[in-house]
Amino acid sequence: MEKRILGIILSILGIVGLIYAGATFMNNGNGEKNIKSIIMFGVLGAIFFVAGISLIKNTKDKET
Repeated sequence: MEKRILGIILSILGIVGLIYAGATFMNNGNGEKNIKSIIMFGVLGAIFFVAGISLIKNTKDKET
């Protein structure tokens, strides 16, 4: 059960990172592009999201 909770937390952090990267990308109307931060948050968000989903998917419940 602990691994599923960790997977859920990682997935949520990944979604937040991807949303932040997307919002930063869309709000660059003033000409200043923070490419490094967009790439950093996008890549970290994708890694956290994929790791969380795979942790949830591969964890099996114990039958008692």
